[in-house]
Amino acid sequence: MEFCPECGGMLLPQGEDKILKCNSCGYEKKLKDNNQNYQIKEEIKHNDNIIMKGEDISTLPTTNVTCPKCGNNKAEWWLQQTRSADEAETRFLRCLECKHTWREYD
Repeated sequence: MEFCPECGGMLLPQGEDKILKCNSCGYEKKLKDNNQNYQIKEEIKHNDNIIMKGEDISTLPTTNVTCPKCGNNKAEWWLQQTRSADEAETRFLRCLECKHTWREYD
């Protein structure tokens, strides 16, 4: 695991390119060809190194709620202040299956 020398964020692989990129500040680092071969496996052993792409990593909490688009029952959620400060926050939900996003008000 490597970290960004600019902001300290985690450097994540981008697509099939040999580039690590920081999603926080945009710093990029080209990977060196050091004859290391990476394999894609279905079965993961306890001592395997795992490389995850940046878009595969989610740190948002999840909840059991039915998606209005596909009917899946799991979604990630976050709160955002969309109106004046004396009103309640808006709860946004994103389906983990189809990525449909919707909002709920209190």
